[in-house]
Amino acid sequence: MAARRVKVPAADDIFRATIDPAPSEPAPAEQKPAKKAARGTSGRVRHDEKMTVYVTSDELLELEHARLTLRSKHGVAVDRGRLVREAIAIALAGLEADGEQSILVRRLAEPAEG
Repeated sequence: MAARRVKVPAADDIFRATIDPAPSEPAPAEQKPAKKAARGTSGRVRHDEKMTVYVTSDELLELEHARLTLRSKHGVAVDRGRLVREAIAIALAGLEADGEQSILVRRLAEPAEG
């Protein structure tokens, strides 16, 4: 009996874009205002860049607790990466909007503990 050949999808089929590419020129209603709007996060898309951040055991537990609280009390299921990306977006939007008065500047300007 001859072996059957199974057709396997090509890499282009497996790793195809899941969203439509952005138009080359935004429509008039989509043009950005002179002042930048609040940043958004990338959400649930494939991320090409990676960054490693070291945290303490307590910080990791707090992050996991926040993730579980979002799920159990607010019905929002997210992974830790998405939670961190959202927190970064919030901090950067605050810096852009409030400058020196932003919580990010105030906290980073505090003397280091330890």
